Amino acid sequence: MNFYTIVRPEHLNHYHYLFGGVMLRWVDEYAYVAAIREFPTARFVTRAMDQVSFTQSVKNGAMLRFQVSREHLGNTSVQYRVTVFARDLQAKEEYHVFETTVTLVSLAPDGSKAPVPPLIAEE
Repeated sequence: MNFYTIVRPEHLNHYHYLFGGVMLRWVDEYAYVAAIREFPTARFVTRAMDQVSFTQSVKNGAMLRFQVSREHLGNTSVQYRVTVFARDLQAKEEYHVFETTVTLVSLAPDGSKAPVPPLIAEE
């Protein structure tokens, strides 16, 4: 599934490029949204993000596309590959910016690990 956002001035660092922490927040959020779309009755928390490496800087006004796909389903956790592409204003082509795997763990109401509920097929 794909998610989109536009980089705005409040997302920039002191060099006027996208702040890495903002990117990580979006990556975490969109992995979570993908998980609750597939497993709407689950209670997930982020357990880990694999290697965090930014391949290119992103300018103000760029449109970001977050491609999120389930990579692994375990008993109590699920992993999503998040690949981020950017397209600058008025540009036709997008370019690769970032990629990582996010692991989410299913929790019971008491905070202990719980089995991931059955997958809900998307319509």
